[in-house]
Amino acid sequence: MSTNVTNARDRFNEYWEYDAVKIVGVIGAIYVVYAAIGLVLGYSMAGIANTLRHLTYLIAVYGMVALALNLHWGYTGLFNIGVAGFMAIGLYVTMMLAKPVETTGAAQYPGLGLPMPIAMAGGVLAAAIAGLVVALPALRLRADYLAIVTIAFSEIVRLSLKSGPLESFTIFGRELGTGGGRGIIGNYSDPMNFIFDLPAFTTFVDTTNRWFGFGPRQARALAYSLVLLLFLVGFYWLIQRTSRSPFGRVLKAIREDEEAAQALGKNTNMFKIKVFILGCALMGLAGILWRFRRTGVTPDAFRPHVTFFIWIALIIGGAGSNTGSILGSGLFVAVLFEGPRYIRRLIGSWVNVDAAPNTFAEGTGALLAADPAPLLRYTFDNLLTLQFVIMGITLVVLMQRRPEGLLGHREETAAAVPLARRPSEAASGNDGGEST
Repeated sequence: MSTNVTNARDRFNEYWEYDAVKIVGVIGAIYVVYAAIGLVLGYSMAGIANTLRHLTYLIAVYGMVALALNLHWGYTGLFNIGVAGFMAIGLYVTMMLAKPVETTGAAQYPGLGLPMPIAMAGGVLAAAIAGLVVALPALRLRADYLAIVTIAFSEIVRLSLKSGPLESFTIFGRELGTGGGRGIIGNYSDPMNFIFDLPAFTTFVDTTNRWFGFGPRQARALAYSLVLLLFLVGFYWLIQRTSRSPFGRVLKAIREDEEAAQALGKNTNMFKIKVFILGCALMGLAGILWRFRRTGVTPDAFRPHVTFFIWIALIIGGAGSNTGSILGSGLFVAVLFEGPRYIRRLIGSWVNVDAAPNTFAEGTGALLAADPAPLLRYTFDNLLTLQFVIMGITLVVLMQRRPEGLLGHREETAAAVPLARRPSEAASGNDGGEST
């Protein structure tokens, strides 16, 4: 019996070495837990499936941005706290390029009416150019000053999008506009129509309706979440290939010791500029995919806390690991982002919670009389507000207890080919030297 247990453990450890197994195992466990909570809450099959679909959407989006940030911080040591700004540039430029030339309503402004693929390429290019503008002066600074520059740039972008001059402007004789504080409305056709118009999508709608009770709108949302998963795989493949290339090995050398990399004849400033532009372009693409199917977006959707969320996801998974970026995004979304809301619903389904005190002082005042109930009711009522506190505590604990995250700075070979001996050589004892 013990032999079978040992063999099973060995096989599990062998399979667990594969990154794909780690990702599928952790995300699958998250789905199982959420499905179980949904059953406890009395959700229908459609409700549970829609919850898992929403989780998939969030994990894919945060995973893409965390991978792009990992390219900056995890591989090169560039402290970028302006992620939300580059996401905003990508999305806003895409929406302005894709909006039709003629619009209805006085509150809206026309666009260029370009096809969505070209508009998306323009948004990614704009984010890359913004990265270049920031990189040229900022990358000569130390890490803490780079952080100040990037977060200042992000806020400049957000406030500029809300400003009057950009609310409506003319360029090359064409009228455009960000909509100011009211935001921009993307009154173009659904970018996913090329998929929704396929005959196979009708079959997909019928299948999801039969299995989960989904209607066409929910089926479209599910299809888009699956498309985002494909983009996440593409991000992972691109950054994985980049990190294992000679270019990527120079980035790691810069992260560990920039002066040593310079001594070996590498133009480290040029490498940092290139990787900063690439990461910003990917952040712009992630911002586009995050919101471009929505009817509209406001600049406040890109406040600094968005960057804060992405950093938490990266720290949970571990800087320097692409697999860790995805795992960290999954755990962040499931535990810290959506978790408090689900816990509140779960507690509310089991316990009839009385009215909460209006202020924190009223809740804590009862502790003097050894009555914790008012404070517990106040905490339950403000659980979503306390979400930021929970995130902050989690971040502090992680930095103290496990600063490298789950898979941070994993050891990677610098060789482009495997250097381990083949099994036949190991068995014969042939080490490549001359026989005695």
